[in-house]
Amino acid sequence: MAALLPSWVTVTGLTAGATVAVVFLAVQAEKGPHPTAAAVRPSASASAGAHPSASPAPAKAPGIPAASGTGRRVVYALGDKRVWLVDATGKATRTFTVWPGTVSPDPGTYTVTRTKASTTGSDGVQIEHILYFAYKSGLSVAFSNAVDGSSPPPAAAGKQTSGIRMPKADGAALWTFGTEPDTKVTVVK
Repeated sequence: MAALLPSWVTVTGLTAGATVAVVFLAVQAEKGPHPTAAAVRPSASASAGAHPSASPAPAKAPGIPAASGTGRRVVYALGDKRVWLVDATGKATRTFTVWPGTVSPDPGTYTVTRTKASTTGSDGVQIEHILYFAYKSGLSVAFSNAVDGSSPPPAAAGKQTSGIRMPKADGAALWTFGTEPDTKVTVVK
């Protein structure tokens, strides 16, 4: 005669099995492709007859603002919250969105005046790739990224912040581009 197991043993076994399955699926998902903000989602009608491709088509980034100068420069559009790295021929080599602080630089042309590999931001977050280029309301305005790649937390009520944060990979690219001597930063509306 077979002995019956108490119900708690059955529930515990099922829970343990489900946990193992979820962990396995999470590990498998982590190994797969991850969507990015630039990915374009196809419409339902486009998806119906579409064939799978190696990678999703990136969204077309906006062009360099017309009134942003010429030559090699960093262009920062306040309204778009976007940065372009522009080479000497006037071609954008990279563009990305940023998280501005509560204090923004005035439109105009600046030069990167100082760089710092890493420090702690005014919000207590470890930051790196800091490129200082302007000064406003008693604060130094600089590009940077969080060491852990996170977006900045919202500023506390009434607190002024002047850091312009970006994702980690974009911060590294801006650092490489912006540490060249006499790098110009053009700020447009």
